[in-house]
Amino acid sequence: MNNSKYKHIFFDLDRTLWDFNKNSEASLNQLFRDYQLQSIFGSFLFFKSRYEYHNGKLWNAYYQKRIKKEDLMYRRFYLTLKEAGKNDLDLAKEIAKDFIEITPLQTVTFPNAHQILEYLKTKKYQLYIITNGFNEVQAKKLQNSKLDAYFTEVITSEDAGANKPTPQIFEYAFNKSGAVANNSLLIGDDLSTDIAGAKRVKMDQIYFNPHRINHKDEPTFEISDLLEIKNIL
Repeated sequence: MNNSKYKHIFFDLDRTLWDFNKNSEASLNQLFRDYQLQSIFGSFLFFKSRYEYHNGKLWNAYYQKRIKKEDLMYRRFYLTLKEAGKNDLDLAKEIAKDFIEITPLQTVTFPNAHQILEYLKTKKYQLYIITNGFNEVQAKKLQNSKLDAYFTEVITSEDAGANKPTPQIFEYAFNKSGAVANNSLLIGDDLSTDIAGAKRVKMDQIYFNPHRINHKDEPTFEISDLLEIKNIL
């Protein structure tokens, strides 16, 4: 049994447990080959960089409720293709559909992800996912990477009707889990969504910073390897 003041541990998924960058790159690489996109973009790196640019802008628009989920899913590919001189909405939608099917099949997790979750389970912590990702994609990611068995609840922004860092998603998470802020801890990689969001509801945080990025924020704790959670919990 754990002697910590924390009972409920909320994990972000992408870039915290599931290696979003590696898995996304593998999926984009497969699409690049399958759709012979070299004839449009020349190199994979150019395709990837332009996709990431448009994807980032559209996710910001989605967070601000300026576009819908369905639009985000295909527009990131449509704008990428269009920029390279291929104005083809049907092709963009086809690629987008494949991307949503291929990505959750990727299974690269961060080093020690399974080990730390196993450790926390044996210590009787209640574990949850809290994510801004889409329901159908996140569920498959968890299942295929064999992470799903560790978690009591998967709280998504879709179900909550609000994204991190807004307090609403955390309040929704507390209602679903029976947790409260002062016996809960959030573990995430993003200062502006995960850490800022937890601070807004006065929940302690562990900032997962594997690349040791310099910042001026002051999270409750900071780690660069998931196994360091053992020093805290």
